[in-house]
Amino acid sequence: MKDIKIKRALLSVSDKTGLAELGHALAARDIELVSTGGTAKTLREAGLKVRDISELTGFPEMMDGRIKTLHPKVHGGLLAVRDNSDHAAAMKMHDIGAIDLVVVNLYPFAQTVANQADRDEIIENIDIGGPSMVRSAAKNHDYVTIITDPSDYDSLIAEMEETDGATSHAFRRICAAKAYAVTAAYDGMIASWFAFADQGEMFPESLNFGAKLGDTLRYGENPHQHAAFYLPAGPSASGIGQAEQLQGKELSYNNYNDADAALELVSEFAGGPPTVVIVKHANPCGVASGDTLIEAYRAALECDSVSAFGGIVAVNQPLDGQTAEAITAVFTEVVVAPAADDTAREIFARKKNLRLLITGDLPDARRPGLMMKNIAGGYLLQSRDNGFVADADLKVVTKRQPTAQEMADCRFAWTVAKHVKSNAIVYAKDWATAGIGAGQMNRRDSARIAAAKAQEAAETYGWDAPKTKGSAVASDAFFPFADGLMAAAEAGATAVIQPGGSMRDDEVIEAADSAGLAMVFTGMRHFRH
Repeated sequence: MKDIKIKRALLSVSDKTGLAELGHALAARDIELVSTGGTAKTLREAGLKVRDISELTGFPEMMDGRIKTLHPKVHGGLLAVRDNSDHAAAMKMHDIGAIDLVVVNLYPFAQTVANQADRDEIIENIDIGGPSMVRSAAKNHDYVTIITDPSDYDSLIAEMEETDGATSHAFRRICAAKAYAVTAAYDGMIASWFAFADQGEMFPESLNFGAKLGDTLRYGENPHQHAAFYLPAGPSASGIGQAEQLQGKELSYNNYNDADAALELVSEFAGGPPTVVIVKHANPCGVASGDTLIEAYRAALECDSVSAFGGIVAVNQPLDGQTAEAITAVFTEVVVAPAADDTAREIFARKKNLRLLITGDLPDARRPGLMMKNIAGGYLLQSRDNGFVADADLKVVTKRQPTAQEMADCRFAWTVAKHVKSNAIVYAKDWATAGIGAGQMNRRDSARIAAAKAQEAAETYGWDAPKTKGSAVASDAFFPFADGLMAAAEAGATAVIQPGGSMRDDEVIEAADSAGLAMVFTGMRHFRH
C-alpha cells in the first residue's frame, strides 16, 4: 500500500494536551483543520484557522453536542475506499470530501465515575460520536490515519516529516490496532459500570476486562516463560502498579507478585503502629509492629532471618535512615513504603540493584473487587477476601478466657494468617510473628514447621526458649483433628484463634481445655491457595 498524503484533518478531543502544538504542525503543511466545539475553540485561541464541523456537514451541532459528527459527510469521508469507482462516484454525487487524518480522544467516562459524579453526568460522558469516528477511520486505515492518544502526536509529526506530509501503511496499521484497543477498553469500562455499579451485579453475563501494557518483563516465573505487566484501562486504587520506582533494576514477574503480597499484608496495618512485613515467594516470613520502624523490622527479621534473604520488605510508615541501614544490611530485592526521607533514600542509593517503590497511600485492605484465576478452558472469579472479624464476632469456646495480651496476639496472628498460603499456621507473641508454617497439605505439619523455624531462630539469636513459648497461634481454617492443636501446644502456644466449624469441634475444644489453652472461634476462614 502507498503512502497517503494528509490534506484534511478532523480533530475532536476531550484531552487538549498538545493540541495547539499538533494544530500548528498540521497547519504548517497547509492541512485543512476541521473541528468541533471546545477543540475548535482551543485551536482558534492558538491562532489557527479552523473549519467548524457544522460547515462541513451543512448541519448544526445540536442536542447539547450529542449530534455533531454522526453524519454521512463525516463517515463517508472516512469510510470511502478511494480506489473504488463506485465509492468515488458517491462521494462526488453527494459532495463528500475525503478526510485523511482523524485525531480523537474520548469523553472521560472513567474519570467521571472515579469522581463519583451522579448518574446523569456519567451517562452524558458516554461518548458516541468519538468511538464511531475512531472505528470508521481505523477500519479504513488503508487510506485514513487515526490518532487516539496525545502521546502519539510526536510520532505522527515525525512520520509526516519522513514522508513529506504523508503517512505509511505500516504506521496506519499500528494506529488502527491501537484505536480498536481504545474503543474496546472504553466500551468495556461502560459495560462494567452498568453491570457492577448501576445494576449491582457481582457476576454479569458477559465480563469485560480492559488493560494497558505497563511493561514487558524479562521473563515470567521461570526464564522460559514470557511475561508482561498490564495496568487497568481506567483509574485504579493505589498499589504496586501505581508505585513510583525510585531506583534499582527493573521489576521481574516474581518481584511484582511478591511486592503485591507484601503491600496487601502491610495495608492491614494502615493507620496502626509502625509495622514491617517481610515476604518471600508471596508468603510472609516475618511480621511485627513496634514503637518504631527499626524496632518492628528487627522483630520481623528475627522470625525467619534465613527466608528473609533475597526477600521483599514492606512498611506502613515513611522509611527513616536507621531502618534503611538495617534493611540494606540484609540482601533485599524490593522495599515498598508509602514514603522515604532523604537519609533513607541516600542509604538505599548505595545498593544500586535494590528496587525502592514509593506507594503514597496504602490500598484499602477492605476494598471490594474481583479476583481472577485462569484454569484450563475458562476462568474462576471470586470477590476479594476483604473479610474482617470484629471483636464482637469472636467467641471464646474454652473454659479458660484469654488474657488481654493473648487476645491481642490472637488478633495479630489472625491478620497475618489471612495472607499465608494454606494450610496456614502463625504463632505470634508481643505483636510479632514467632513462627509461620505455609502451604502444607495438612495443618499439623504447618504447626510443626512453624515451631521448628521458631526453634531455629532461638538457636540463632541465643534465646533461652523459642518465642512460641507463651504465644498465640492462628489457623486459617478449622482444625479437623486435635493433632494440629496439640502440635501448637507442644510448641508452647497458650492461646488459639481459628474459624471453628469442624465436625470435631467438640473434640478439639476438649483437647484445648485439657491442655489449659484459651481458644477463640472467628466464624470466618481465610483459605489462600
